[in-house]
Amino acid sequence: MRVVNRTRRVELVSHGRVASNVWTRLVGLMGCRRLDRGEALLLRGEQAIHTFGMRIAIDVVYLDREARVLRAVSAMAPSRIGPFVRGARDVLELPSGILDATGTREGDQLVFEFTA
Repeated sequence: MRVVNRTRRVELVSHGRVASNVWTRLVGLMGCRRLDRGEALLLRGEQAIHTFGMRIAIDVVYLDREARVLRAVSAMAPSRIGPFVRGARDVLELPSGILDATGTREGDQLVFEFTA
């Protein structure tokens, strides 16, 4: 999966993964020791997340059905409960610092490219 911020004309993700079933969404990034630039996890069908069981801080983007950023959270620390975002359809978890590095903000339009 590749993700581009169309509004800012910058790539956020070059090789991400999709968590689309109950198990992969539940496990998410738990136990992950690092998340490198270009990596990400898209949680399908989520309006809220937590970082319990995680070892790293992450940037979090809550998206509506058109992949518009409803809310962006920078450097969410481990063992936290994220906000419930009404209207969110998916949540994108990114390496900490990507939101600031790319200027990604609420209202930005993201474009997803999925490969087989």
